[in-house]
Amino acid sequence: MAPARARELRIHGPDGQAKIVPLVGDHLTLGRSSTAELCFADDAGLSRQHLSFERDGEDWNIRDLGSKNGTLLNNVRLTGAMRLRSGDRIAAGHLMIVYDDPGRNAIAAGVTFVQGAGEGESTTSSTVVFDPRGFMGAKGKSTGVSTMESSSLAMSALIKAGNELGPHNKKPLPELFELILNLSIEAVGAERGVLMTVENDGELMVRAAKGTAFRISTAVRDRVLNEQVSVLVRDTQLDDAFKARQSIVGQRVRTLIAVPLQTKDRIIGLIYVDSPSLTRVFTKDDLNLLTVMANTAATRIEHERLAEIEHQERILARDLQQAADIQQGFLPATAPSVPGLDLAGHNAPCRTVGGDYYDFFPYPNGRVAMVLGDVSGKGMPASLLMMSLQAYVQVLIEEPGDLGAVMTRLNRMTSTNCPSNRFITFFMCVVNGSTGELLFSNAGHNPPLLMRADGKAEWLEAGGCPLGIMASMQYEESRNQLCPGDVLVVFSDGVTDANDPTEKEFGEERLANVVRDLRHENSAAILDGINRAIADWSAGTPLPDDLTLVIARRAG
Repeated sequence: MAPARARELRIHGPDGQAKIVPLVGDHLTLGRSSTAELCFADDAGLSRQHLSFERDGEDWNIRDLGSKNGTLLNNVRLTGAMRLRSGDRIAAGHLMIVYDDPGRNAIAAGVTFVQGAGEGESTTSSTVVFDPRGFMGAKGKSTGVSTMESSSLAMSALIKAGNELGPHNKKPLPELFELILNLSIEAVGAERGVLMTVENDGELMVRAAKGTAFRISTAVRDRVLNEQVSVLVRDTQLDDAFKARQSIVGQRVRTLIAVPLQTKDRIIGLIYVDSPSLTRVFTKDDLNLLTVMANTAATRIEHERLAEIEHQERILARDLQQAADIQQGFLPATAPSVPGLDLAGHNAPCRTVGGDYYDFFPYPNGRVAMVLGDVSGKGMPASLLMMSLQAYVQVLIEEPGDLGAVMTRLNRMTSTNCPSNRFITFFMCVVNGSTGELLFSNAGHNPPLLMRADGKAEWLEAGGCPLGIMASMQYEESRNQLCPGDVLVVFSDGVTDANDPTEKEFGEERLANVVRDLRHENSAAILDGINRAIADWSAGTPLPDDLTLVIARRAG
């Protein structure tokens, strides 16, 4: 019976290491939490429960679980559940994940492992075992390939394999697997064969096959994988381990070879070839030849796997940098000059692109509007939503009128395009530099800090829910007064959520203390002081979120 169809994930970390995870059961979650089946506790870019893989009949879906930094599927923001196809690439946190469906080949090949000779059973001289680890003697001399080297046919096969498998001959992995198997079959004159790779759980997965209904001895499989040796059976009818096995004899397999796909430090799979007749009996030279070719092929497979990931990472890095350059162009290069006010702004995305947005809008009558928004999630999805938000704001802020009405309209416009698993926190205010009048409206954003000239801290608590959640939400305008010497600090949660190495947050109290100590300085100095305090606090710990600040100080 053919093996059950299986799927797998190739998960590549930021250190370049990769591991293969079979998709089993009906549901797997991935995130930083220890409760996630796929736990990556050290990846600060992941949420505790970041995404899930969910079985859907014979297929698998992927779903983002409202993660802070979002999930990309083939460089596109993931919204809702999406069906996965073989070769799909998933970016989450600092991980690159490739979904594969190798089970399709397994079904076509019909590979079954059958019980072979038990431990301790003897075999006849029909079986030859070759240890590739002893291929070269201690002093670098050959230990048994003189016959192979004298064979022009063998040398031709090696030369052809070297040319076909050279790094200049670029091929995607599925085509590379097919090429390797075809070269192997041709080199030894086999009639059929199968190439399999070792998965993370130790099981073998078919990658390429010529022929069907393979029934491979577990004894042969285990010797190749566990003892790292190559196995030749010249004639199964003369070998004690096979002549009584009807499952082998029934296929009329008379001669076979199995060799390991071995890199420098590990076995990544095996190549198996056989023939049903003794017209062409495999020899020891064939065994040696196929062993050498398999070692070359294994190195090329590993190289291609790494090259594939590096290529995707380069494309992603290039696209992200271009997006970052565009995004920075939407943020103000400098703060405007407004009589009676000293203004400053700053943005530092935790990834190449971010979801925070701030801006200043000066008016001819000595007033200035200041806005700061924070899109849930990070990276490219949040960046796209942020740019959409900015376009809406620029239209509505020209003649603000009542800020509650402006926020209500902005929420209505945002809700039409905001995905159900996204939202935006947003704060807007208008300050009169002459009178200090402060009008503001808050849609679920962190309450801004109002540091009085005498060192008393106040928080602008009034507000409603974030944008994009309830299209019918009505917002209100609130009032306060910015007195001479007072400092208004509007900030994103990347400021207060900044962690130290023990994961303790910077918090609002520390922010207030920093501003209190610097309240007599200008806005640029206060901004620099906050950034230095956060850098000292985090001590090299990556920012968990984008960090954005807008500061207004009224002249004293």
